[in-house]
Amino acid sequence: MPLQLPQGSRFERRRTGEGLSQAVISEFEELIGKIAAQGDRRFLLEHFKGYFCGVIGAAHYWSSSESWAYTDLMAYMAEAAKSPELFVVAFHDACEALSAYNKYELPNIDLMNEILNEHNVLLKIIPPHLVRLESNARVPHPIPPPTLEERASVIVRKSLQRAEELLGQNRPREAVQEMLWILESIATTFHGAILTTGTIQGRYFNNIAKELKIASRGTTLERVIEWCTQLHGYLSSPTGGGVRHGLDLKSGTAISDEEGRLFCNLILSYVTYLMAEYARIASRETAG
Repeated sequence: MPLQLPQGSRFERRRTGEGLSQAVISEFEELIGKIAAQGDRRFLLEHFKGYFCGVIGAAHYWSSSESWAYTDLMAYMAEAAKSPELFVVAFHDACEALSAYNKYELPNIDLMNEILNEHNVLLKIIPPHLVRLESNARVPHPIPPPTLEERASVIVRKSLQRAEELLGQNRPREAVQEMLWILESIATTFHGAILTTGTIQGRYFNNIAKELKIASRGTTLERVIEWCTQLHGYLSSPTGGGVRHGLDLKSGTAISDEEGRLFCNLILSYVTYLMAEYARIASRETAG
């Protein structure tokens, strides 16, 4: 049964900083990932995206690929999180609808309430109502500042959404330019990372890529860096993609819509891998 919102919360105006923290969003994002792993991932991502679109009043259109479905879902979750009530209702109702299939293991209400409680979100699911709690109902927990990975995820999601909008407007060069910006920005997170060959000293894409490649001989990371560098060079060249340094008007060829989509999807796959690799390296540094 769909949850009933607290009276007046649907149209309640929020001030900046009043929404859910990135930590809370990430907890529910992880739950969606575990649900999506049980079946058709694209269908399940679109299922949740439809509910988050619904609570914020946005039209739900299927994304062009599974990776874009994930990216778009993250963007709509971030938007819905500006109102904790709408966010919780969207997630709960999406799970409730899936329960009718009798084929997915889903998080129960106790787990949802546990997440809200641990992050000091003053809401509780008591079907069929979502109830607001009094601020003195429990001792608040300190909210830690966002980590580098969390800040990067927010920036990347916004930029990915912008790239998708540009592709939808038949502006492939600008979309690819946005994706290249993401790739170069993600590379900078490796500055200062401690690897077996030493600390990454470079501050720009090409320098960082060179150091990472040397430090990762014989690994998947070496291959990914090599592919990233080749694609980055081609798209930067006036006789290649002509994205960063202008297009050679005599011998260059402008990027088509199909090529723009291809390049954006390639860069997205590299960015996703590099973010995961950075998280692995960072966790190793912390443990060591």
